[in-house]
Amino acid sequence: MAAEGHEAVEHAPTPGEYIVHHLTHARNKELNGPFDLSVVAWDSMFFSILLGVLGCFFLWRAARSATSGVPGRFQAAVEILVEMVESQAKGIVHNATSRKLVAPLALTVFLWIFLMNAMDLLPVDLLPFIWEKIYAAGGGDPRHAYLRSVPTADLSVTMGLSVGVLVTCLIYNVKIKGFGGWVHELFAAPFGNHWALAPFNFLMQIIEFVAKTVSHGMRLFGNMYAGELIFLLIALMGGAWGTVSTGMGIGLAFGHIVAGFVWAAFHLIIITLQAFVFMMLTLVYIGQAHDAH
Repeated sequence: MAAEGHEAVEHAPTPGEYIVHHLTHARNKELNGPFDLSVVAWDSMFFSILLGVLGCFFLWRAARSATSGVPGRFQAAVEILVEMVESQAKGIVHNATSRKLVAPLALTVFLWIFLMNAMDLLPVDLLPFIWEKIYAAGGGDPRHAYLRSVPTADLSVTMGLSVGVLVTCLIYNVKIKGFGGWVHELFAAPFGNHWALAPFNFLMQIIEFVAKTVSHGMRLFGNMYAGELIFLLIALMGGAWGTVSTGMGIGLAFGHIVAGFVWAAFHLIIITLQAFVFMMLTLVYIGQAHDAH
């Protein structure tokens, strides 16, 4: 028994290995056909699609059950959210026709990102533990059962969202100004409509598009990645109680509970704020596509 216990402790992951394991995506390295699918983070794709469908179901359920009488709590919450997004869209996008699409788009972006961010509030070892059991039941090595459940802590997801916003902005640039008008703007702003300034205008326009897109995705990714890392450090605090003296172990266990509760409460504000900021920047960038320089 003592030898078995010693062997279990010897093979226990170090703090660094624990964090690396939790920050590694589930990828299938065998999918190397015509396209290299081994680089796809299947966990991010699965959870982002699942939460997107779940968010659409919530909105569909609210629309289907809406009544003209006294609303229930669920309907009232959805109505408050819709009115908030609609008021923000009216203040930024002044084209009423565009708002018929832009306002629902902003609402979808906010709810989707909020749900993806909220996955960070689950215990860090809950879903990975379940996945390890499933992976082992299928004959795999549980040490290689990687799973990350927060899609917005994946740079490919946040950059994909920001690129989607960029494409939407380009579409509205062409739709509102016409293709010729938009191309003219690319070479005539911001320094002025002169042939000698055209290369500098075009360069500045490209830099602006790239900078807005990169910062849009990096901001969300950075905040969510940092939050996920702090939860892992707090989990390590709780896991270390059995490796130290009794008094210090009790202190670590108590600190783990307090720190986890405090950070989760604070992080609830962060995940809401990050969803709101991403939505607002989406509205701002689309609104700028309606403005002529």
